[in-house]
Amino acid sequence: MESDRKKPATLRQVAERAGVSAATASLVLNRKGEISEATRTRVLRAMEAMNYVPRGEKARGEDLPADSVHTVRFLKIARHGQTVNRNHSVFISDYIDGMSMEATRRDYSLQVVTHEGDDISSILRGMAGADLRGIVALGTELSDADIREILGCGIPNVIIDTHRPFMGGNFVDMDNDQLVHRALDHLMKQGFRRIGMVSSYSSVMNFRLRHDAFLRGMAAHRLEIVPDDILSVESTLEGAYADSVEQITPGKVADAYLCANDIIAFGFIRALRERGIRVPEDVSVIGIDNLPMAAVFDPPLTSLNVPKQKIGAMAIRILDDLIIAASPQPAVKVLVAGDLVLRESVRLRENASRKTASV
Repeated sequence: MESDRKKPATLRQVAERAGVSAATASLVLNRKGEISEATRTRVLRAMEAMNYVPRGEKARGEDLPADSVHTVRFLKIARHGQTVNRNHSVFISDYIDGMSMEATRRDYSLQVVTHEGDDISSILRGMAGADLRGIVALGTELSDADIREILGCGIPNVIIDTHRPFMGGNFVDMDNDQLVHRALDHLMKQGFRRIGMVSSYSSVMNFRLRHDAFLRGMAAHRLEIVPDDILSVESTLEGAYADSVEQITPGKVADAYLCANDIIAFGFIRALRERGIRVPEDVSVIGIDNLPMAAVFDPPLTSLNVPKQKIGAMAIRILDDLIIAASPQPAVKVLVAGDLVLRESVRLRENASRKTASV
């Protein structure tokens, strides 16, 4: 169709025509890397033949340096390290993989910058003068005040791994309500009625959202909420273990527990064992995050799998729309559902299937 022929070429299309990877085409465009003259010539000729124009020039008509046009930055922020730490490095790497793939597809270069313990004001001051088209910030450990600073920084931005329903700005997070509902639904189908939760007092919004979702889910399933069946623990492995040991009373535990994340579940199961309570024979446990360790834990942990790469990719798509928009855009809040991965930490009814069930 005529409209299709008028669409501007992307860097990926240029790379395909030149017979190289998108990364190689990006290096040629930015005059970087060890690229042979023959390869460089093929890419430049493909750009010329397809009338390729870098994104920043398309959007604004600016004469910007080639190595600054495409840059977006991911801010990996650990404010206190109780959740953003080495135990969740794989989790965050999946976010980065999703962002990287989508950034390349949309002709951006993704920078990843880690901040540990830095306040948001100093992080934003450190970006002054940087040629950035936009930023994605890891919001896991951010307070409301932190998020307001980022939203008002003057650079197009998207915040992932947290959600503020009454705050302006762009957020991409997992759908905590749907994840929790899926866990409760599965436990009920296995015959459990006394279900507890191991929550966390750590200042992480997703923990609060999951706690609230648990209360709503229990009410929706018409299940009684026993106050003693709701534990509140630290979110580190050792902290969750120590707090759980203090709060578990043999003979007074629920039949099954949903934990605020996998790390908490690992510490909780260890504490149950110390109290002489077996998993899953006496108590069933479900985690959230489906970390790699969940599959090899003893017993292998049933967990809710969060589509982390999809969240990362979605953040770049929203950021791209903000960057190229000619006028201010309405806030976008995206919640992504996930899957329940069944393993041996939940006692199943006889002949029950152990395959992944979609939310």
